[in-house]
Amino acid sequence: MRQLRVAVVAIALCASAFSQGPRSTADAMRGNFSAVNQHLLEMAKDFPADKYDFKLKPEMRSFGEVLVHVASGNVYAAKIGNGQKANWDELDAKQYKGKAAIVSMFEKSVNDSVSALKKIPDADLSKSISPWIGVMEHNAEHYGLLVAYYRANGMVPPESRPKK
Repeated sequence: MRQLRVAVVAIALCASAFSQGPRSTADAMRGNFSAVNQHLLEMAKDFPADKYDFKLKPEMRSFGEVLVHVASGNVYAAKIGNGQKANWDELDAKQYKGKAAIVSMFEKSVNDSVSALKKIPDADLSKSISPWIGVMEHNAEHYGLLVAYYRANGMVPPESRPKK
């Protein structure tokens, strides 16, 4: 009898999940784009200010420079999403000195790009997910790179820490 009740509950839960249907392409794009950017923003806020100039190797970008580079992709996507012309690398890392300036600029780039993405009609995103998919992939690659910056400094990235 107990097994039958467990089976009925399991079937009911599965039926409930399937009745909601899969997320639309537009919802999936918005959710994933926002999530990757939120992980990066959390890292930007969390990483110590005195380590923003840290580089894994001398020829690589510093932690702060990587964030400015990623923000360039967000700015590009926001402008394209708002019907403007844009170049990918419009931001110059030399213009942003220190953690506070970089975090502020990065947060604005996230808010602007997520806002622009929300304005795009679902039907349009179902036809083309460009430039959003490219920017999201780019940001995810740099998320992985910044994880290495954390680990090289003996730190655990926020997303890898035990949840409360």
